Amino acid sequence: MTDRGQRMQIYADIVQRLSGALRAASLYSIAHPSVGEHVRALLEAVQRLHRLEASVLVGFIGGEVIADDTPLLAVTAYRTELIRYMQALGINRVLFDRGVTLEELTEFVRAVSQPSPTALRAAEDEQGQPADVDFIRLAHVRAGRIPVDTSEGKWGSSAVTLRQVYSGSVEAARMVWESTRVDGRPDAPAAHEAVEQLAEAVDSSRATMIGLTGMKAHDEYTFTHMVNVSILVMAQARTLGIEGQALRTLGLAAMLHDIGKVRTPLDVLNKPGALTPEERTIMRRHPVDGAAILRASPDIPRMAPVVAFEHHLRVDGTGYPAGVARTPINLGTALCAIADAYDAMRSTRVYQPATPADRIMEFMVNNTGQQYDRHLVRRFTHLMGVYPPATLVRLSDGSVGIVVEASGAGAPVIKVILGPDGARLDVPILKRLDQGGEPETWPRGLAVDGPLDPAQFDLDPADYL
Repeated sequence: MTDRGQRMQIYADIVQRLSGALRAASLYSIAHPSVGEHVRALLEAVQRLHRLEASVLVGFIGGEVIADDTPLLAVTAYRTELIRYMQALGINRVLFDRGVTLEELTEFVRAVSQPSPTALRAAEDEQGQPADVDFIRLAHVRAGRIPVDTSEGKWGSSAVTLRQVYSGSVEAARMVWESTRVDGRPDAPAAHEAVEQLAEAVDSSRATMIGLTGMKAHDEYTFTHMVNVSILVMAQARTLGIEGQALRTLGLAAMLHDIGKVRTPLDVLNKPGALTPEERTIMRRHPVDGAAILRASPDIPRMAPVVAFEHHLRVDGTGYPAGVARTPINLGTALCAIADAYDAMRSTRVYQPATPADRIMEFMVNNTGQQYDRHLVRRFTHLMGVYPPATLVRLSDGSVGIVVEASGAGAPVIKVILGPDGARLDVPILKRLDQGGEPETWPRGLAVDGPLDPAQFDLDPADYL
């Protein structure tokens, strides 16, 4: 990843952590442990960027979040409430200087989440118009209004990247989970906004979004899993011709399928070893809990509690909740069951290593008609291919590339990045393996020898999607 790309990702994380801290401070006292957790996460994000630059400046200009003269469009999409709140306070920029402390950030969050009338009046001039003032001034933190040139070119322009959509959706999933844990119901606007962004991305760049579902960190599993299952369900649904609002309803139900786990004790949810029979009984309550939570949430579509309740039921009548029969199982549930199992098996967890994609597909095919719908599994294997998008592979001539488009028919599109001699290519070459070599000196009949570990090559496949 480029230095600029790394900086922009950290900027996005800072805004997301800031939003979480202010949201927590609006729900609890500033001394509450939840607020402290969010403020510490904000400090860690700010300090990461301080290793690269002395000052962190975030702007809230014209309905957008701005960083490094660039709109963070994906962040803007998920932070409309934050932007409106900051602008209502008269804050159009926040500055964190190197050396900021936890105590300063805590005071900053307190001041912004609980603004005093005096500070609000100071944000206006004698005629009641916005004034150029500091709303907050601490040793290493400033927030307020300063003149900003918003003419074209000053802040630059940037198309929203699919990686930003993905990372923004993961943060939205975090908000949905946290609001459910604290308030007993999910943050419906955040969930709807996330699924809307994801649906548009799946429509325009399905293979890339599938590839991004493999780019995730172990400690983010709960939230990346919510997003990944949503993407994989909508990708499957598109192959069935489902679009528009129906597609988004499926995506939202998929994102919320495991929401009942907010009621599962963490020592059971994250246990590194096998569950005892008693613990397994506790774990298996989450479909019932999820359905109850979602049924009581008026802004959540009615399919969501159905999918939450059914997603561990199997087509042969097994699964749980025990004693429940569904014939046939809802289409949304059937799609979600496939996506849920696939993403869980390929993920590294505290209690299991990741399973290679080809072995997952073999497992699913062997269990069609029992656990999974036969026709839907066939479509899913064709959608994902033997080597899903973002898989790093070695080709039969020794070159190395990244799958950018899978095919169940065995003809993936590869972006070749290293030549047969191991040298990095100045310009990656796109190549469909069932076609002749490009350039002509490359052999025909080129095939994939097998997958590789990107860490061994010090690269992130998502950069090439």
